[in-house]
Amino acid sequence: MPEEFQLFSSLRYDKKLLDVPASGFAQAGWNHENTSPFYMLDYHRDRILRAATYWGWNPAIKAIAGPEGLENLESFLTKNLESGPAPSRVKVTLTKDGELGVESNNVPEQSLANLFPSQALPQDIEDAVQGSLGVLEREPVYEVYLDQDPTHRSEYTHYKTTKRAMYDGARKRAGIALTDTKEVLLVNQDDGTVMEGSTTTPYFFRGGRWVTPPVSRQYNAEAGSGGQDGTTRRWALER
Repeated sequence: MPEEFQLFSSLRYDKKLLDVPASGFAQAGWNHENTSPFYMLDYHRDRILRAATYWGWNPAIKAIAGPEGLENLESFLTKNLESGPAPSRVKVTLTKDGELGVESNNVPEQSLANLFPSQALPQDIEDAVQGSLGVLEREPVYEVYLDQDPTHRSEYTHYKTTKRAMYDGARKRAGIALTDTKEVLLVNQDDGTVMEGSTTTPYFFRGGRWVTPPVSRQYNAEAGSGGQDGTTRRWALER
């Protein structure tokens, strides 16, 4: 019997996001057009929806598709999230039967400038630079490791699901605990290139600009790095 799994996406809840519509920063996209404490909620909905469509989970698709589905998702989070004044990481799950779930934990404060950067950080930045929404900060600095065991690309490295053995294994090999300011980069088994981070999207400074491992919108066993269809990567590439 196939192992059951759920789809999920992790997004930020932050009351500072309520100030974005009045900031005049149109690049904030959905958060500029909607007064909401949920970071890039539309992109998170889209990534879950693409995964549900790939697996043909019709009840799940119905639960979050279209404008009504996005409203349904925001309403569910608003009603079921035990939120306080501190920002939090919100994990929203979706089963094949269309049932939504949510859990959260507190995360550090982050400036709006860092959440919606209007410019890429210079390679040689030492401290911080002034952006249109405030100071764009370099901190915190992470230690980054390259996983010593390659990872096989699959639907589960492209779409975000509760099948996380490849990511958990990479973090265990690197000796990374949940609260560490450390990250490990997964390596594609086929060609030895970087796929993605275990919990982050990596960017590299090459040829005078920042680049990120290529990822196709839909799962493709041949194209791209094999990494996830990430939300902040999509936002950065669309700017």
